[in-house]
Amino acid sequence: METLRAINKRASLKTRLSARDVEQEKIAKILDAARLAPSARNRQPWRFIVVKSKEAVDTLVSRAFSETNLVAGEAPVIIIACANPGDDIVIGGREYYLFDVALAVENMLLAATDLGLVTHPMTGVNEDELKKILDIPHEVRFVVATPLAYPAEGSYDEAAQERLSQRTRKDLQELVYSNEWGRPF
Repeated sequence: METLRAINKRASLKTRLSARDVEQEKIAKILDAARLAPSARNRQPWRFIVVKSKEAVDTLVSRAFSETNLVAGEAPVIIIACANPGDDIVIGGREYYLFDVALAVENMLLAATDLGLVTHPMTGVNEDELKKILDIPHEVRFVVATPLAYPAEGSYDEAAQERLSQRTRKDLQELVYSNEWGRPF
């Protein structure tokens, strides 16, 4: 698949999750895509926890996820992205770890799409409870979680079709300026 095709096909599909196991090789490919993301001064502040057993997923979701994200419990895998702000580079008073983790997670989401797997970035998590369940050190911050699953029915393309048909995006003219703020692109 071409990169632009994966970008256009990627959709958040948390309500279309199959309990079918995701192969370890695919999980590794997805995590490797995250590992290859750029980061400020190559600090690579991201860390990932792969939650895989049904019992572990159920415990995590029931105790730490918000009500709107409980459907993630249907997934066979949940990936938790974290970072230690102490591992970050700070330039001009600006921390970069959130941006860096976001780059890694986007690589992960696109790789999952390329492999026909469903994802849905979620931040509605009780961080304190999550840290207790997963034994995450105090100084490490939760950034985002995503279920990783095959589509509940059909192929990824079939599962994403309805969601993609409803997708709205602002026009480039609303988002992009030429040479200065407000000048049309």
